[in-house]
Amino acid sequence: MVILIAGDTHTGKTLLAQKLLEKYQYPYLSIDHLKMGLIRSGQCKLSTESSDSELTDYLWPIIKEIIKNCIENSQNIIIEGCYIPFGWEKDFTEEYTQQMKYICLIFSQEYIKHNFQDILKYESIIEKRLSTDTPFEEMSKTNRHNLEQCISRGYNYILIDKGYQVNVDNI
Repeated sequence: MVILIAGDTHTGKTLLAQKLLEKYQYPYLSIDHLKMGLIRSGQCKLSTESSDSELTDYLWPIIKEIIKNCIENSQNIIIEGCYIPFGWEKDFTEEYTQQMKYICLIFSQEYIKHNFQDILKYESIIEKRLSTDTPFEEMSKTNRHNLEQCISRGYNYILIDKGYQVNVDNI
């Protein structure tokens, strides 16, 4: 089984991956770690200043082949990150998608409005981050877009609305 965890920055993708690792003993891959390894090693022309679309265009072809390799070798893995594009499923045959589970974590507009400072406060709960200076407006816009995309595509998503409660038993 390959579990894909998508969502905007700060939505708890790494936290969810860690909880799933603890429950199912599946290893997980943070796409951010792959990104930073490629950037720091000079193996690509991207930088930390590259746009999300540039990063997705570069990283997704690598990630999709990792996914195929895991499925072909009957290996379980959790892959989490912002760089899983909408429309990801078109890159796989049904043979692969039957062995994949996708979930997108999304903050509701009300949750962002009432909890923005707490969202930023807990950004390093699993991994230490450098300050990201994520603007409220950008977080609001991206989460709204992600919700629209998930609804229109029929994707599984968890809408974080009242409190931050993500139940791994529902994944």
